[in-house]
Amino acid sequence: MAESGVDVSALPQEVREQLAELDLELSEGDITQKGYEKKRAKVLAPYLTQTQNLAPPPAYDAQSPGPSSASAPEPGPSNSSSSSSRHRRTRRPHRSSGTRDERYRSDIHTEAVQAALAKHKEEKMALPMPTKRRSAYVQSPIDNCTPPDSSSSSDDEALSSESAEPQQSSDTWINSSLHGSSTSSSASSTLSHGESRPTQAPQPQSQQVPPPPAPAHPPHSHSQPSALAEAFAQTRIVLQSHSLRRCRFAGQLLPSGPSPLRLWPGSPLSLQLTLALPSSPAAMECCPGCTLGFHLPFPVQDSSLVISSTCTSLDFACRPPSCPSSSRTSCIYLLACLPALCHPFSISSSPHPSIYDARLSIVQFIIRSYIRSSHDLRMPRSVESVRECVFVRLSHPTLPAHVPGVGVPVSSRVSTKIQQLLNTLKRPKRPPLSEFFMDDQEEIVEVPQADPNTPKPEGRQIIPVKGEPLGVVSNWPPALQAALTRWGATQGKSPALTALDITGKPLYTLTYGKLWSRSIKLAYTLLNKLGSKNEQILKPGDRVALVYPNSDPAMFWVAFYGCLLAEVIPVPIEVPLSRKDAGSSQVGFLLGSCGVGLALTSEICLKGLPKTPTGEILQFKGWPRLKWVVTDSKYLTKPSKDWQPHIPTANTDTAYIEYKASKEGTVMGVAVSKVAMLTHCQALTQACNYCEGETMVNVLDFKKDMGLWHGVLTSVMNRIHTITVPYAVMKACPQSWVQRVHIHKARVALVKCRDLHWAMMAHRDQRETSLASLRMLIVADGANPWSVSSCDAFLNVFKAHGLKPEVICPCATSPEAMTVAIRRPGVAGAPLPARAVLSMTGLSHGVIRVNTEDKNSALTVQDVGHVMPGALMCIVKPDGPPMLCKTDEIGEIVVNSRAGGNMYYGLSGVTKNTFEVIPVNASGTPIGEIPFVRSGLLGFIGPGSLIFVVGKNEGLLMVSGRRHNADDLVATALAVEPVKTVYRGRIAVFSVTVFFDERIVIVAEQRPDASEEDSFQWMSRVLQAIDSIHQVGLYCLALVPANTLPKTPLGGIHISDTKQLFLEGALHPCNILMCPHTCVTNMPKPRQKQPVGVGPASIMVGNLVAGKRIAQAAGRDLGLIEDQDLVRKHQFLADSLQWRAQTDPDHTLYVLLNAKGVAVCTATCVQLHKRAEKIAAALMERSGINIGENVVLLYPPGIDLIAAFYGCLYAGCIPVTVRPPHPQNLSATLPTVRMIIDVSKAACILTTQVLTKILRSKEAAATVNIKTWPIIIDTDDLPRKRPPTIYKPPNAEMIAYMDFSVSTTGMLTGVKISHAAVSALCRSIKLQCELYSSRQIAICLDPYCGLGFVLWCLASVYSGHQSILIPPMELESSLTLWLGTLSQYRIRDTFCSYSVMELCTKGLGGQTDILKARGVNLSCVRSCVVVAEERPRLALTHSFSKLFKDIGLSMRAVSTAFGSRVNLAICLQGTTGPDPSTVYVDMKSLRHDRVRLVERGAPQSLPLMESGTILPGVRVIIVNPETRGPLGDSHLGEIWVNSPHSATGYYTIYGEENLQADHFNTKLSFGDPQTLWARTGYLGFVKRTELTDSSGDRHDALFVVGSLDETLELRGLRYHPIDIETSVSRAHRSIGESAVFTWTNLLVVVAELCGSEQDALDLIPLVTNVVLEEHHLIVGVVVIVDPGVIPINSRGEKQRMHLRDSFLADQLDPIYVAYNM
Repeated sequence: MAESGVDVSALPQEVREQLAELDLELSEGDITQKGYEKKRAKVLAPYLTQTQNLAPPPAYDAQSPGPSSASAPEPGPSNSSSSSSRHRRTRRPHRSSGTRDERYRSDIHTEAVQAALAKHKEEKMALPMPTKRRSAYVQSPIDNCTPPDSSSSSDDEALSSESAEPQQSSDTWINSSLHGSSTSSSASSTLSHGESRPTQAPQPQSQQVPPPPAPAHPPHSHSQPSALAEAFAQTRIVLQSHSLRRCRFAGQLLPSGPSPLRLWPGSPLSLQLTLALPSSPAAMECCPGCTLGFHLPFPVQDSSLVISSTCTSLDFACRPPSCPSSSRTSCIYLLACLPALCHPFSISSSPHPSIYDARLSIVQFIIRSYIRSSHDLRMPRSVESVRECVFVRLSHPTLPAHVPGVGVPVSSRVSTKIQQLLNTLKRPKRPPLSEFFMDDQEEIVEVPQADPNTPKPEGRQIIPVKGEPLGVVSNWPPALQAALTRWGATQGKSPALTALDITGKPLYTLTYGKLWSRSIKLAYTLLNKLGSKNEQILKPGDRVALVYPNSDPAMFWVAFYGCLLAEVIPVPIEVPLSRKDAGSSQVGFLLGSCGVGLALTSEICLKGLPKTPTGEILQFKGWPRLKWVVTDSKYLTKPSKDWQPHIPTANTDTAYIEYKASKEGTVMGVAVSKVAMLTHCQALTQACNYCEGETMVNVLDFKKDMGLWHGVLTSVMNRIHTITVPYAVMKACPQSWVQRVHIHKARVALVKCRDLHWAMMAHRDQRETSLASLRMLIVADGANPWSVSSCDAFLNVFKAHGLKPEVICPCATSPEAMTVAIRRPGVAGAPLPARAVLSMTGLSHGVIRVNTEDKNSALTVQDVGHVMPGALMCIVKPDGPPMLCKTDEIGEIVVNSRAGGNMYYGLSGVTKNTFEVIPVNASGTPIGEIPFVRSGLLGFIGPGSLIFVVGKNEGLLMVSGRRHNADDLVATALAVEPVKTVYRGRIAVFSVTVFFDERIVIVAEQRPDASEEDSFQWMSRVLQAIDSIHQVGLYCLALVPANTLPKTPLGGIHISDTKQLFLEGALHPCNILMCPHTCVTNMPKPRQKQPVGVGPASIMVGNLVAGKRIAQAAGRDLGLIEDQDLVRKHQFLADSLQWRAQTDPDHTLYVLLNAKGVAVCTATCVQLHKRAEKIAAALMERSGINIGENVVLLYPPGIDLIAAFYGCLYAGCIPVTVRPPHPQNLSATLPTVRMIIDVSKAACILTTQVLTKILRSKEAAATVNIKTWPIIIDTDDLPRKRPPTIYKPPNAEMIAYMDFSVSTTGMLTGVKISHAAVSALCRSIKLQCELYSSRQIAICLDPYCGLGFVLWCLASVYSGHQSILIPPMELESSLTLWLGTLSQYRIRDTFCSYSVMELCTKGLGGQTDILKARGVNLSCVRSCVVVAEERPRLALTHSFSKLFKDIGLSMRAVSTAFGSRVNLAICLQGTTGPDPSTVYVDMKSLRHDRVRLVERGAPQSLPLMESGTILPGVRVIIVNPETRGPLGDSHLGEIWVNSPHSATGYYTIYGEENLQADHFNTKLSFGDPQTLWARTGYLGFVKRTELTDSSGDRHDALFVVGSLDETLELRGLRYHPIDIETSVSRAHRSIGESAVFTWTNLLVVVAELCGSEQDALDLIPLVTNVVLEEHHLIVGVVVIVDPGVIPINSRGEKQRMHLRDSFLADQLDPIYVAYNM
């Protein structure tokens, strides 16, 4: 044969061996395609004739003989350096399975894939690589020297650093800034097409010197930086005349980090910042931002800082000197922090070019300078008070649009990748989503409209095709057993079977005589020797499992024929290897459905089965109990002379059962009758022209399908000598079957494409091998369209060895129809059948179109011959009624024949749909009465009644109404350079149903030595190839470690098990790429909100017409206090304490418990009064602390905090309670303390001795400036002094205290609470909870803000009841403390937080028996109220109630309270009101701000619990937050509250009046415009229930749905994070906590991984699936983190905005970040 102009057969032996070695290396993946070609060219170079300039052939794969073979594939781009430098593995003596699955090899298709990818290459699509955790990374000098920037860039834009000088010029700094230096290893670099660039090696610190004074352009620098600087020099930031030498353009900075203005040391800076500051001096005095502080790492010259109480601008100029060599670059960060509801700001042009004029409506302005140190820069969390950070976009009309980085956030590598993802998503989808206006409450899933250009079948209706008549031969036996009897008696020494050993040499030969005698023995033993004489275990017609390995054909033959002679029904199955075998439980289902109770096996096989420790055979998963019988000759009994087996003429009784796995993985048994078995053998004999005494080589599995039909049944009928070559022998000696054909002069060989390929690859030019004897080479999987290439290549290689083209006979089979068609052996010299070149697009629409236009998407198929003798065939539609197809339509092949299966044994329901199909014509009329059998094969009848098969039903993927064949997708994926990435070509393709359509998933095994870049590049190229060739989007592409996919017995991939593992999250991929944005095109229509221009009258009328009442509710009346003494007592809380100290001095108000439940401290009325007096005296003594000034109380939870609070009231100071810093975590907790102290402008800190030491410690100094603390007073050992006077406020509207809290959105807000509000709130709680002096309540809450503080410090003094205080942190060391206290003190009312409830549920849920044994009894508890500012957590409260029901807790006891910043307590479940009600609302309606009640268990239903009874004196109304008009009770809106205990206003730095009016004193736009309301910022609704309240009226329940600030506006709908998080947490057992937020319209899901890190990537598809299914949203980014990473505040609320900021600042250290395409 001639290759590349050289006759290889004429080459010297050593050269031929070198070429064969190269072929083997390529097949095993030890070398890439490119490397192979180079080496081959080198070996052949001396023998090439000079006239030839042809490129070396692409691979070992021979060309197909047709005209299509002329175009050899262009080798795709591949990194040959990586493979050539790779150490070659030690050569093995024998070939193992190839790198790619050669069933799918086609040079034409490979060429098509490369051409399709070449088109994509021009587009340069860069996908963001997922980010994996790295244990450590090496910092380059550029990391150490540049200002902080962790943005990454794509490799196409990265600058080559090969020629970089050790001394980096200023341009280098600019380039580094422009393009970013990654803070991670290779995982954070972004590959577009896999080009890898060398990185600069780290240099010693001494070489890092500052740049020379003049800018120099190194030869490798781009021209962009200078253009950028030039444009920047003309922008509105201009740095005087000889301005900044180089300055980083910051691009569009989003609210994820500060906007940096980077300055080089030595550059002058002059900025004028014009701020719209209030002109009121009083407001200026309380502003910490008025003293703008700078700390620069170099001396400042000529600096001026001017601020006065009336100024509106701030001028600052500094000229840093020339920086010494040891100094680092510094940055000045300008950060503008806006308040909660600030108006948008604008940057206007300045009249003078040297002024940067930013007119901002600002609350606080901070300028900070940071020095870059060797560790990562982290922006300190000094802006927790800020709701939003808004940054300046620098822009200029002349700025080049193509500059990298423009419009890209530079805050971190994560942001860059998300921006890259956004850019990728801007590519048009196929098909584009329609944007519909929709105001209907039902979401309608987009149904893709039919394309008018879709090809449709145009032919006439098909006519059934008849096979040739089945001839009657006089000597055909009446039954198959009769044939065996005949040959056993007359041809006893004739060989029946030869088995091979592992080396491929003959092991033994079984003659027909031996086969007959052993089968008789076994039949006799089965019927007579297995049970007692009176009762035998087996009777004719019983089913028996045959469990024999592939290496032992003789034992199987004997067992099979023994069963036939005994008239028991054999069920051949695979040998089970372990309990975890792929599909093992399904085999158990088969055995169960067939009623198998006995298994036959060999002694060797039995010994090898897995055993229990006692030596019994393991009970396999899902299997029935089996009795195992060994069938070796020594265990069989010779029958008595008078015993003869009963051999009836073949009838319709079942002869044997062949197993079949469905697409879903279910294993069913196809029953074959005795007459069908015999007829099938006759039909095969006639079609294949079998002759008596022929030799056959069988490489197939002899237990089923072709291996059984030809190699065991038909061979015995025709007295053929069968040589069986087991799979294990093929793995060791791939050429063994060819050698057997040669040695035995075999006439027939039964093979698969895999065997052709293996023989071809192991072929070493053995001249002695001859295949001339073959008259028929039956290719069992010839129906696979991708078999053409294997057949052609094999023919090309072995033509020289006598193989004739006409002997290759592909066939089509299925377990149900058995042999459907087979190509008859041809006549020498006759023309070979033509092939069909079909359009894949046409095939996907189910029609036959010859491919003429796009050769990239063509499929070449070969025929599988004609219909079997005696059979009738037609093609019907695969879905719906079996309607006959048209002649140019693809359909399912159905066959009517006596030679086919007749039922699924034991499954009559499924049988009818498969075995009793009567085709109908276009009008629906049956074409006859004879039933057909569905074959499961998809194909068509071509010219000359030739049958063509294009796929199988089980490999069919129906996506958006189009059919795709799994094998075709595998072929395309394998054509994308798999050598570097895919292990042995092992790829599984299946579809999963997600969101009303099938989605394609590809899972491949990754080579152990594949790099992440190679793998990711391969995945992105597969996406492109499949998109181009098949016009279908992939949903998920996963790579798993080598050898981890479940295998079938013969080494293939078990698809259904793989799919099951994927859906269960147990696949453990090592790389994954999700592409929901591309392939999910049936999303619901986005909602477009109607303009708000509708007048109040029409809304009112509309509500009335619809019969909806206005959604409002009120608590009972607070009532008036008529007794003047009581008015005096209750007007001020300080007076209440004094009054109680006088009237009831020894009444105990407070009891503080420690972790052991021991009362460590108590306080009576008089004790509390005296302690408060001591503190007041200490405050009054200190100079500088005046009446009305703020005092911070920094105490652990306890009575000291309460005493300090009343001490402040006695002294006339305003207390501010602050949670103390955590001693073990000062760096995280102390800045918040410092911030509250700064923002509240506290004059003094009251605290304990221990905390005083902490505040002044070295550790604290490392975090904050401890020299600027206000006065610190240690209250532990104060002298017993009384204040000269006790302060009495002039009126009740004066501020009593301030309540500071960080909201879930990360905003620190302080609200002012007046004395009147305190009294009204305490009175309201007293009435609701019926609190009196004789009552006891237990409080397990944090006492620093909200209702927790009120209950801890205020309520007892007002109402006189006793409060038992349990600090929540004590529960960490003693979980039973709270519940034990409730039981011990017989508490009726208790208050706790969700954190406490969760701690008890998780920690004590399984210990109720232990608690009961300790005597804990909660039957005394009447109400257990959870205090929170959020939607009630129904699942948690239900779990708590259920778990502790066993120790007496009433299911009705648990309820919730609700408060907000503007009103600390709106709802609180009282003692007299009705039980809290639960409703189920439709989530789809809720997204549209509508409330529709549904039944429990309805799809998309969301259970919501009432947030407690509305407190006395409180009115609430539900309002549209945009129109500010009242809503009907079927709408979701903002909860507004009117109450005497609402807060007075925010404690804001500049006294922002607009905010006060908007949040605390706002009015409805219509309806009741006089009442002043406070806006809670929470969405909810009011529903009138059937229950009655204390007044006898129907009870109006308030349901809180979520915070308005936290809602996610996506696709025009309103989503609540908690709902998405609930779905995510349910997706997989390893997901602990989860949180969601949006960023630039991308939904980001952060999930905490509780399991092992190998589960991390399993979560990505599950999270994406569940959010898509339940919320109709596509997740943009999935972040997997360690447990505890999601920040949660003391109230148990997630801090989602903190999490978002940490994510964007790259501070999470995630395990994995997946960017969904």
